Amino acid sequence: MLDPIVQGDRGPAVEDVQKRLLALGFDLGPTGIDGVFFGATLAAVRQFQREHGLSEDGTVGDETWAALVDATFRLGDRLLYLRYPYLHGADVSLLQGALNVLGFACGRPDGIFGAFTERAVGEFQSNVGLPHDGISGPETVRAIERLRHVWQDKDPSAPVNLLVAPARAAEVLRTVEIGIVCIDERGHLVGERLANLAIATEPEARVRLCDTPQAALCELALFIAGAQVLDAPEGVPVIRVNESEGAEGRFVAAFAAAGSGNGVYVIVPDEVAGDERVAQSAAVHTLDGMCAVLSAGIGPVVR
Repeated sequence: MLDPIVQGDRGPAVEDVQKRLLALGFDLGPTGIDGVFFGATLAAVRQFQREHGLSEDGTVGDETWAALVDATFRLGDRLLYLRYPYLHGADVSLLQGALNVLGFACGRPDGIFGAFTERAVGEFQSNVGLPHDGISGPETVRAIERLRHVWQDKDPSAPVNLLVAPARAAEVLRTVEIGIVCIDERGHLVGERLANLAIATEPEARVRLCDTPQAALCELALFIAGAQVLDAPEGVPVIRVNESEGAEGRFVAAFAAAGSGNGVYVIVPDEVAGDERVAQSAAVHTLDGMCAVLSAGIGPVVR
């Protein structure tokens, strides 16, 4: 913006300001977008400045204009990626909040696309079977929008609190035949615990260990491995499970994006090889995720 917009100004620049104010829900009175900077428009600018911690001078200078632009970005309006100076705006904040709820930690949504946000975008992309490039483009936005019912109206600063866990919803494990394929030693450590845990919580659980050909006959196949040996086929969802965070949101995101496929890959922490507690925790988180998916009726195997 070259020249500040002040009280009494008229023209297209004023109309642009008015359109942005209307998009943000400000009342411009009966005249609406009329290209005149006066009355209700002036009051709306001052209110916007007050809400955003700006000087309430009623003038749309560079700082106020930049804040208006940031506030009116919608997710999908532009590519979001890591660069310097950082991209920032309401679209970034919404992206961060959605990823947080789905279990891909960005930290407090601050509207700044930094390194943590790039990493979370990349992990989400792998989780839903998209190319892992850390760029929030059209495909990534579509995948996030398909999950709006999961993250919308949830606390954007924290992972989603889904309503299921093995002890409370284990009966859903009777509904689908699940084949567990252990790719490597770490996969075996978690996969065997997962099968035992499922049967311990629901004796009629249709969960079994199998090799790859047998898994193809199951309604759902979980391929479990350590990160360093995993080479998932392109387009197959990849779910990363760690000890400290629940995995329900990640499982829901992966299965919502799985399409017609019946297999997902689960990456477990390297530490499972030397710590039984970590291995058991990974098995519990995986079972939590499966119960979340089956209870919600999400995924290609749920009928």
